[in-house]
Amino acid sequence: MLLLVVFATGVAAEEVENPYSSAIDVRMGQRQFQSKCTSCHGVDATGGEEADGPDLTTGSFRHSTTDAGLFRVIRDGIEGTSMRGLRRAKDQEIWQLVTYLRTLSGAVDPASLPGSMGAGRVAFERLDCGRCHMVQGRGGRLGPDLSRVGDRRGPEELAEALTEPSAEVAPRWWTVRVTRADGTVVEGLRMGEDTFNLRIMDGEERLLSFAKTSLRSVERILESTMPTEPLSGEERDDLVAYLASLRGDDS
Repeated sequence: MLLLVVFATGVAAEEVENPYSSAIDVRMGQRQFQSKCTSCHGVDATGGEEADGPDLTTGSFRHSTTDAGLFRVIRDGIEGTSMRGLRRAKDQEIWQLVTYLRTLSGAVDPASLPGSMGAGRVAFERLDCGRCHMVQGRGGRLGPDLSRVGDRRGPEELAEALTEPSAEVAPRWWTVRVTRADGTVVEGLRMGEDTFNLRIMDGEERLLSFAKTSLRSVERILESTMPTEPLSGEERDDLVAYLASLRGDDS
């Protein structure tokens, strides 16, 4: 039971994937930025001599690379700096700020990349990536929705995600390994939890619920569930070009 309490406390402290990422949220995030952030980061978010804050348009952030990490930085601030945090802001407003910041780096034109978007789409289907990832409403739910991944990730990040999927895994996609009292083991994504119950989604996208008192142990697995399919340099470049083309304005 102690293990279960520690697990529940740790998971509760983690942020989920950004739930506010639509075009409307981008506009609302821009409004939040203009009213709360320009005095330090400048009207165009580039910082500069007249602003105390750093340039936010590079797509690279010193204190966090994930959306959840950016959420915490915006909410809590950074100790020892002028970044005090927006502790009175609503969670939705902070998530919208994160969404807006992700648009500032400027998306790369997929046509300028070395790979082929068409060949990348074929490779995506051949590797059955849609079993876990959804694109424009089609596909699985065992991995992140890739419908707008080209807006959120640059080519280098996409390449790393393909070749080293466990290099950085958001807490939302950690796996839970549940051991029942009889010793049988079930793994899946954590979908919900309260004081008495734990709910997960297994590899077949079945929702399973467990009473905590009936479990022997619960373990978090921080590695990615994405298979490490060996890719040639050409295949990797093609997949990166295709993924970079997946943007909100294509839906």
